[in-house]
Amino acid sequence: MKILILGYGKMGKAIETIALNSGHEVIGKITSKTNTNIPTSADVAIEFSNPESAVANIMFCIDHKIPVVSGTTGWLSHKKDIDLYCTQKNGTFFYASNYSIGVNIFFKVNQFLAEKMKSQGSYDVEISEIHHTQKKDSPSGTAITLAETITGILPFKKEWSNIETHDPSALVIKSKRIDPTPGTHTVKYTSATDDIDITHTAHSREGFAKGAVLVAEWIRNKKGVLSMDDFLNF
Repeated sequence: MKILILGYGKMGKAIETIALNSGHEVIGKITSKTNTNIPTSADVAIEFSNPESAVANIMFCIDHKIPVVSGTTGWLSHKKDIDLYCTQKNGTFFYASNYSIGVNIFFKVNQFLAEKMKSQGSYDVEISEIHHTQKKDSPSGTAITLAETITGILPFKKEWSNIETHDPSALVIKSKRIDPTPGTHTVKYTSATDDIDITHTAHSREGFAKGAVLVAEWIRNKKGVLSMDDFLNF
């Protein structure tokens, strides 16, 4: 399979290694400094660039009939527009805030716990996340996914906030940037009598990169706007 990598930072390089070890060909590695035409003969594109480039990169792939797998975070205010654009162009667009299989199972555990906590008014909840200092967005896309699941279920949490607040209706996300942490996320429920924590800790970028390549293999001949729920058949 011919793969185009859009964004050649640490994740892009990890994806390249996994792709080559899996027998695929990387026909382009595009960065913001690449002074060349983007090849359009790819079977699939994997996009891990930056929030400023993601929309243009995804639209380019859709316009050139290249199925695109995106993991860039920090641009999601435009996602509904991209989803509509993909549908109108009969394209193929897959987005996930995190491609780790373990994280996506963690998402389901988070959903299950929030549903069980829906009627337990004695608990408060917060999220904490730690990433390396090169991560440009805060909070992480993974933390936002966790938070939006919780605010969509718990009646006493209306929105999330990335700053400390005394508003009981706000779900606080505490973000720290500490090298060389690939990513640690914790959801913590607290009451006067006990605490319940669920945590996912990434040990390297390999799990994220492997998941992205597996999705790229799976999506090649599919159409539409797709997600990890489709891939994992949750």
